[in-house]
Amino acid sequence: MNVENTKAQMRKGVLEYCILSVLTGKDKYASEILETLKDAKMLVVEGTIYPLLTRLKNAGLLNYRWEESTSGPPRKYYTLTETGKLFLKELDTTWDELRNATNLVTNTKKSKK
Repeated sequence: MNVENTKAQMRKGVLEYCILSVLTGKDKYASEILETLKDAKMLVVEGTIYPLLTRLKNAGLLNYRWEESTSGPPRKYYTLTETGKLFLKELDTTWDELRNATNLVTNTKKSKK
């Protein structure tokens, strides 16, 4: 088993949650979302984000709008819908529960060493 593959799968499992979280409070275009995810070392492959953005939009969690850019072609800005905000709130709760459960299990494992 390859540890790098497992780490990549762990990141992929929370990528949709991270994309929704990145859009909290501010609309962003894809390059800004990519940069934030890269800085956090959450993005494995750049091409992964575009299908996820489409899936989140098709699910009604995101909308987008086009805006002219002073430095190039128009940009597609993504924003959370009201449904997306509610969905994210649910995921926040689930993430807290999952993090607490994981910490409990891993701390128990560490204390037995």
